[in-house]
Amino acid sequence: MTNFVFETTPRIVCETGAAARLGDLAKELGMRHAMIVTDRGLIEAGVLNSALEGFKSAGVATTVFTDVLADPPEESVLSATEAARAAGADGIIGFGGGSSMDTAKLVALLAGAPQTLTEVYGIGLARGPRLPLIQVPTTAGTGSEVTPIAIVTTPTQEKKGVVSPILYPDIAVLDGTLTVGLPARVTAMTGIDAMVHAIEAYTSRHKKNPLSDSLAVKALELLYTNIRKVIADGSDLPARSAMLQGSLLAGMAFANAPVAAVHALAYPLGGHYHVPHGLSNALVLSPVLAFNRSAAETPYAELAQVILPQRNFANAAEAADAFIEAMRTLVGEMPFEQRLSEVGVGADDLDMLARDVMNIQRLLINNPRDVTEADARAIYASVL
Repeated sequence: MTNFVFETTPRIVCETGAAARLGDLAKELGMRHAMIVTDRGLIEAGVLNSALEGFKSAGVATTVFTDVLADPPEESVLSATEAARAAGADGIIGFGGGSSMDTAKLVALLAGAPQTLTEVYGIGLARGPRLPLIQVPTTAGTGSEVTPIAIVTTPTQEKKGVVSPILYPDIAVLDGTLTVGLPARVTAMTGIDAMVHAIEAYTSRHKKNPLSDSLAVKALELLYTNIRKVIADGSDLPARSAMLQGSLLAGMAFANAPVAAVHALAYPLGGHYHVPHGLSNALVLSPVLAFNRSAAETPYAELAQVILPQRNFANAAEAADAFIEAMRTLVGEMPFEQRLSEVGVGADDLDMLARDVMNIQRLLINNPRDVTEADARAIYASVL
């Protein structure tokens, strides 16, 4: 028997229109004054309207914090925390993409505990207690609603993580209607991000286990089958809901079998050039898959059967190659930038990026194949 420990969010509500019930769910957790952590775009688009009405009907007061920033910098997290304290919030709702949900996790922790943000960077350093927390994703990408991780950008543009089981929310709410208005470009970036979570969880060198494998496989099936549908027709609610479910399952998988080199190479792109996280992953995905090919033939061959069930492969080598090519083709079809030069990276930047990657050993150690600084530079160069 494989020995492993598996943890996840204790309650998941997955239903069309569930956002309107957020007030009742918050009340069940004992919230009397909830702070909703979100971004201005969602407020302006009216995405939060039904949820706000639900809070009013449930008799739960709300304060809405709308100043979440992408790749949340320390000052944004601290500002949100102060806003929660000033409002007297006794519960937190993360409503949005990964940046909103990561910020919400940290606000729930810092507003309810005596620790500072710098004291909780790392693994298992957050002691709590934290405020009650509900997470509501409006993109099918990060899976942050079922992960114990929050990523923050430091003043030196370094990505630092807070990793602790205390960051799992009390409830995750999936409502496909919240993603219907998502632009095709954002849909594509977040969708590829979720697929990377599934792939890297399935091939992780550490903590890979039967349960994470099962979740990763189902996640990849849902995501690969539906991503082209939601790009072609953003109003396809069944496909949108399937993408949300795939993102959640991938999040559950990588929260327990951690991600690796794709994410490690993506982080410096976000830190230095403010490239959206999903796009950063997409830019380096194909070359990292090719780099890992020699060490990951068997799992890649198994994943090929998931996304290409109609194909009959002669052997594992053929299947692994087909998997890499299928992912390369899919990324190439997506409506976003395809080269590093298109997001501001120049040839003179490659040494700096490669050096930065070497500082992210917490992810590199999970990769199927060891990555050197020269390897990282070559991977970047291949997509310049």
